[in-house]
Amino acid sequence: PHLYLLWELVLLNEPLAVMAPNPTVCSKFVQVLVNMILPLRYGSDYRPFFTIHDTEFKDYTTRTQAPPNVILGVTNPFFTKALQHWPHVVRIGETSDGSKPLKKSATTSPSHMSDVKPGLYTRYKAFIAPDRSALRAAGRTPTAGRRASDARDGHVRRLLSEVTQSFMIPLERYLATLLPLQRTITPWRQPPSLKPFNQADFLKTLEISGPHLTTGLKGNWTGLYRRFFSTPNFQYWLRMRQLEATNKIRVLYMEAICKADVVFWMRDKTEVEVVDFILRLHDLLRGQESEVMNPLPARLEQALAGQMRSITAALSPDLQALLSTLTPTA
Repeated sequence: PHLYLLWELVLLNEPLAVMAPNPTVCSKFVQVLVNMILPLRYGSDYRPFFTIHDTEFKDYTTRTQAPPNVILGVTNPFFTKALQHWPHVVRIGETSDGSKPLKKSATTSPSHMSDVKPGLYTRYKAFIAPDRSALRAAGRTPTAGRRASDARDGHVRRLLSEVTQSFMIPLERYLATLLPLQRTITPWRQPPSLKPFNQADFLKTLEISGPHLTTGLKGNWTGLYRRFFSTPNFQYWLRMRQLEATNKIRVLYMEAICKADVVFWMRDKTEVEVVDFILRLHDLLRGQESEVMNPLPARLEQALAGQMRSITAALSPDLQALLSTLTPTA
């Protein structure tokens, strides 16, 4: 019954400790948690098997500061007391296969961690109400044994993946509106930038395009998004999408330059304007060496270098000599 609750905790990068009887079960369950929000990538650190010998041991067990936004897997009974201040703890029983806690866990106060019963110990109040009919359907399988377990696990993965996608689609759709129109990209001006992500503007779109329309799940979706905005998961997603958008704009801008008649354009331009344009092309080609920029298609790189050579050839010999180190050779 707490499958959706765990999904929220992972989505929001909440500090979450997993106490398991052995390293195999511990590691497996931590990996299951991280994968609960696929296709969204988990943006925080996670430790499938954490021990008292790890360098961050003191940082993770101190009570002088809030627990970090990590998922921690442990087996040493010492952590029962050491992590008692953590807000969310999953305890896995001796006979558990790593999936049973999703059914058997009981929500209670983490102050009762001296209790050894398997379960989810948290005071967290979920934003979204669980779809109990979907959970019951996941528990019903036409086969028995290992095949039944695999079928059930597959059903749960699809269920959570659909919820995550429904949660992310409004964000992806809003981000697409921040891209500049292709007709605004011209070779003669600096390429436009992606508009900044405005949380208030995004929240206004939820009424007509929110996840409640596709999942059937009821609850405070707006509140969940507000919390999500402050998480490493959101920051990582936004950073990657902004980088993708910047690369897309960069490619469109270069395509516009490659199609342009630059020799005709420079007929009524001053040498300063022409040199400025050459330097801009040089910077674009140098961006190929950046670790954050995707490599350009070879055809674009070659065409851009050709444009630089055409422009340089039309300049005075003195300027050609000055710019010779910038102009790619054929």
